[in-house]
Amino acid sequence: MQFQTIRYEIADDIAVLTLNRPDVMNALSSQMRAEILEAVKDAGKNARALVMTGEGRAFCSGQDLSDAGTLNALDLERVLRDEYVPMLQAIYDCPVPTICAVNGTAAGAGANLALAADVVIATESAVFLQAFARIGLMPDAGGTYWLPRQMGAAKAMGAALFAEPITARQADEWGMIWEAVPDAEFNAHWRARAAKLASGPSIAYQHIKASFRGSWDNNLEQQLLLEAQLQGTCGGTRDFKEGVMAFLEKRPASYEGR
Repeated sequence: MQFQTIRYEIADDIAVLTLNRPDVMNALSSQMRAEILEAVKDAGKNARALVMTGEGRAFCSGQDLSDAGTLNALDLERVLRDEYVPMLQAIYDCPVPTICAVNGTAAGAGANLALAADVVIATESAVFLQAFARIGLMPDAGGTYWLPRQMGAAKAMGAALFAEPITARQADEWGMIWEAVPDAEFNAHWRARAAKLASGPSIAYQHIKASFRGSWDNNLEQQLLLEAQLQGTCGGTRDFKEGVMAFLEKRPASYEGR
């Protein structure tokens, strides 16, 4: 596949999608959104883990406001409905574990693109910014969905109203992301995390994602039944048998993803 705004490669079962418009801090253009969508779909079919990161000093500065030519020509409702929704839904529904390795500033839609991943790992110098109110907008690209769930209603509301930077360390402490790591260790760390997921029990990971997503809409009984159903499937996999044998034999498990 040939891409112009991202880099995409698969090695050792890990798909790495790198936003590659560093001259504009990886701002999201229409073409970039289409390319992200295509790459995420491919990763779901051909990899066992997906990592999204950015080239240069920023992860993503959000919507490219010059993409439509003029502000009068920018139809935000159409762009969000027709371009952001399919991209974000593909990330959310990706059958393999997804990591966003936030290498720098993640602002506006760029911050919320990061939060669509299963796990967010940020370098300590990164910041998250719900910048929308600074230009007379409200959070979009899933921000009103992810933020209250991940950091609580009070912090989410403050982040949206004040539009102040949130450091990676704050995001870690508030539960907005999984972890913030020292800059010098960042690349090696997210690669090690991705390698662990890519060599893990893929079907179990898929069902972990499905069960957690289902819990938002289920009552306790429904969630217990969903757990029973999905666990039954996991119990029939070769990975489960391998995991038990490895435990009994006191050796590392060698999972095949089936």
